[in-house]
Amino acid sequence: MENNDCLFCDSRQMEPRTVLGVRYWFVILDKFPVGRGHALVILKRHHPDMFDLSWPEWKELQDVIEHTQEYLDEELEPDGYNVGVNCGQAAGQTVFHLHIHLIPRYKGDVENPRGGIRNFKKPLVPYD
Repeated sequence: MENNDCLFCDSRQMEPRTVLGVRYWFVILDKFPVGRGHALVILKRHHPDMFDLSWPEWKELQDVIEHTQEYLDEELEPDGYNVGVNCGQAAGQTVFHLHIHLIPRYKGDVENPRGGIRNFKKPLVPYD
């Protein structure tokens, strides 16, 4: 199901930016990266979030993330990764077409990376 108003459904914009494509997913480098090599793994069919994926989509997602990591490892030699997905407006989702952020991390790219994604908002309890 394609949505004509969806940025990720517009193949004219996506195809030139695609670094990997398989049956259910494609990968682009983020147009607004939070760091060097920030990639988006995008479901080809128009679906808002990661819930209700088919089993073949889930299975292929693992392979796509691994292949994207290998590509980024070869090109950029990062020291780690953050992997994240925003599901719903309250979670910060702005494009309501499933996409997973694969963000390479580098020693020294932030002063204190401890806690990783725990730092996206004030915690309910201290993380020690």
